[in-house]
Amino acid sequence: MLAGEEGGTGAPVALLHGLTATRRYVVMGSRALERSDHRVVMYDARAHGQSSGGSDYGYQRLAKDLLTVLDDRGIQSATLAGASMGAHTIVRFALDHPERVNSLVIMTPAFAPDRDPGLERWDRLANGLKDGGVDGFVHAYGTPNVAEKWLETIDRVLHQRLSAHAHPEALVEALKAVPRSRPFEDWDDLNAIEAPTVVVASRDEVDPEHPYEIAERYAEAIPNARLVSEEEGDSPLAWQGAQVSKIIAEAAAGAP
Repeated sequence: MLAGEEGGTGAPVALLHGLTATRRYVVMGSRALERSDHRVVMYDARAHGQSSGGSDYGYQRLAKDLLTVLDDRGIQSATLAGASMGAHTIVRFALDHPERVNSLVIMTPAFAPDRDPGLERWDRLANGLKDGGVDGFVHAYGTPNVAEKWLETIDRVLHQRLSAHAHPEALVEALKAVPRSRPFEDWDDLNAIEAPTVVVASRDEVDPEHPYEIAERYAEAIPNARLVSEEEGDSPLAWQGAQVSKIIAEAAAGAP
């Protein structure tokens, strides 16, 4: 069972969060989209937040979950905005169901077909959560290689995110399975995406989990995609809910 909510009226927008996050972390609680004539649908991915788990956490399954969410609400097509795992999910969905996509906002993608997914690290995080709960996960996460000014924020966000899950045992399984899944096989696969697309990148030194150059590759591979990011040294654009909402609204307005 997927837990979610919707608000507002107008052009439909679906928001998809990243691995270990919940639905509030796409636009960080901002209600700007609802206030600007958008029907916003957001939900916790399986094993996350208040949603229950399952036996399959691959991107094909996650894309089918998105299809179910849209079908249940009678939404024929929407602007899709996703961060990290959510970004990979909407890419898979756009490849499978191009007719259901008005536009895409791909935020901080991490998957690349030619990149080591770091499975050992994800397994360590999963085991840390399984054996030690939230503190075990944070301990396994370690001290990220970022400027000292960001460390307190990252630690606080990790505790908040990991404390928000009703089914941590299912999240453990998702932590192991999602990084082993591939939303697409080759960069050339992205050439098939026809929807207007914005790719939101983060600078490496601030958000090393989501390298800037990978977002660049998405923008290069998807026809007519546009790359946006914060200025160097600033807080990652993807962490700025109001600014992300503005980007999503602009993408929705530019959709056919």
